[in-house]
Amino acid sequence: MLTDVLKQELDKLNRAEKLRVVQMLVEQLAQEEELLTSREYEIWSPYDAPGAAAILMDMLEEDRRNNG
Repeated sequence: MLTDVLKQELDKLNRAEKLRVVQMLVEQLAQEEELLTSREYEIWSPYDAPGAAAILMDMLEEDRRNNG
């Protein structure tokens, strides 16, 4: 039932309705995996990393000398 009947019903939907179904399924999967609420992801930023900035500037300058 699941595959055949569901596919037939989904085929009847217009584009906007299909997108809503996909969005709903993605949200449900994300909630089940707790991706939206319980996990924290560390994001690295070059701010307050003057050593990394200096290395990057050196690399850019070297590239400019070699290719400029």
